[in-house]
Amino acid sequence: MLRQRVITALILAPLALLVILWVSHAVSAVAMALLVLAAAWEWSAFVGLTRRTQRFAYVALIALCVAATWILQTHHRDHVDIVLGIAVLWWIVALIWVGRFAGRVNGLSAGLAGVLVLVPAWLALVQLHEVSRQLVLLLVLLVVAADVGAYFGGRTFGKHKLAPTVSPGKTWEGAAGGLVAALLMAAAGVYWLNLNAWPFLGLVAAVVFASIVGDLTESMFKRHAGLKDSGSLLPGHGGVMDRVDSLTAAAPFFLLGLERLGLIQ
Repeated sequence: MLRQRVITALILAPLALLVILWVSHAVSAVAMALLVLAAAWEWSAFVGLTRRTQRFAYVALIALCVAATWILQTHHRDHVDIVLGIAVLWWIVALIWVGRFAGRVNGLSAGLAGVLVLVPAWLALVQLHEVSRQLVLLLVLLVVAADVGAYFGGRTFGKHKLAPTVSPGKTWEGAAGGLVAALLMAAAGVYWLNLNAWPFLGLVAAVVFASIVGDLTESMFKRHAGLKDSGSLLPGHGGVMDRVDSLTAAAPFFLLGLERLGLIQ
């Protein structure tokens, strides 16, 4: 499994660098939208949709929402923060949902959650990409570092379950390992992009926490749908949603945090 994860990651890394750093902003936005639509296809299984026509209809709904946010950020940029604020409120609700009401999931709530998970994440990534491609790359590296740190921290030291009813394999020790790894990556980012160190490190700690909530939220919906992975497109990783679940929660927090701290204009 680890060998497959590494091979898949080595294949995906150049593609991610291409989309983030080397193509035009418009092409990058479209590529990110296609990634979101692939994730939406997988999320439709969480909703309980089984027919292809139903699943395509859900993907079309997400596509319409993405198009609407594209128009919003093009013509009404002052309203973008409202969407991102709604996303932050959603992730607070998701934390409570995962912690207290994980068994209370139905198709309607899963479908609405998919919109709140995927659409604001796309908007945040596109907005951040327009400001700084390097910050998008740093965000991805922070999430990857947290994921790798949690994986090895959990395997080496994991004893205390983080959310046993939702994701029995995750531990507090793994979460701590992910936080340490992300903070080390953040320290490198401070040097790389000449950022104000302490506010940025505090933001990264909050972003890591959000990424864990994103991971657990997807696990909750997968468990409701009786699925181990969201898909099988990425060997060793599962589906697209399995790879971007943490990023969907991290992106809105990261962008709003950078703005509120005055680290970007």
